[in-house]
Order: sequence, then C-alpha cells, then structure tokens
Amino acid sequence: MRVLRKASGKAACAANCARLEQIPNIGPAMAADLRRLGIGLPQELAQQDAHQLYTRLCDATGQRQDPCVLDTFMAAIDFLRGAESRPWWRYTEARKAHPATPPALAWFSPRRTGR
Repeated sequence: MRVLRKASGKAACAANCARLEQIPNIGPAMAADLRRLGIGLPQELAQQDAHQLYTRLCDATGQRQDPCVLDTFMAAIDFLRGAESRPWWRYTEARKAHPATPPALAWFSPRRTGR
C-alpha cells in the first residue's frame, strides 16, 4: 500500500499517520507534550477529548498553557477522526463557543500575522 503524504511530511489523511509528527499542526514540541501525557500513537490521540487533554497538560506542567494548544488539540483530533486538515487557528471560534471551555480561555484570539 502506498502512503500518501503532503510535501511537508504531514499525512494527507488519518489512515496514513504512523507517528504523532505526521499529524497536521503537530510538530516536535507538541508531540513531546502528547507523549508526556501518555499518548504515543495517532490512534490514541483520536480517542481523546481536546478539553480534557488541555487540562491534563496544564496539570502536568504546573502552568496554564496558551489556549492555542487547545485549538491545536481540537484540530489534530478532528483530523484523526476523518476531517480535512485545517490550520489550528481555524478552531479558535469553536473553542470559544464550546461549553467546556473555561471562561478565562474563551476570550483569547491568536494574532494572525501572515497566516
């Protein structure tokens, strides 16, 4: 079977993801954070809830993570569940509208410079 990848080394679809770094929006640092939470394979991430994962990461690091991390989790999980690859910042409005988003995170909008 031929594996399809985008030019950037990212998988074109969830079925082609063997490593976390192949997921669109997930780079080495985010992959390390996911491994810190016990997630080593894309299939494991697909079963997660983005808001719970964000809370777990904040607890594990002892500090509130940038809300863009939550957007990135949402984008990655959505992709792994069959959605088209979309940039993480396209999930900001969904994060703000989600009932599980803590009020302190709902206000945050990433700066869009050259994206």
